[in-house]
Amino acid sequence: MCLAIPGRVVSIFGTGLERQGLVRFGDIERPVNLSFCTDAQIDDYVIVHVGCAIRTLDQYEAQRVLSLLSEITELGEDHALS
Repeated sequence: MCLAIPGRVVSIFGTGLERQGLVRFGDIERPVNLSFCTDAQIDDYVIVHVGCAIRTLDQYEAQRVLSLLSEITELGEDHALS
């Protein structure tokens, strides 16, 4: 199973197949290939898999996914403590 994570675009550089962005995931920023998401702009949320943004998300949808991932993490931590 593969997991794609939403992050917020904080900067964009390059064009075409070289289009890259710096994307923030919580407190971490990573370079991401944006060539598949030609419509992504600064402050947009993108779904990232293996270093490539595969689609954009609206803010509501991104926050919903991040909240669900947080719940999964908490459930895992609670299970590990029992």
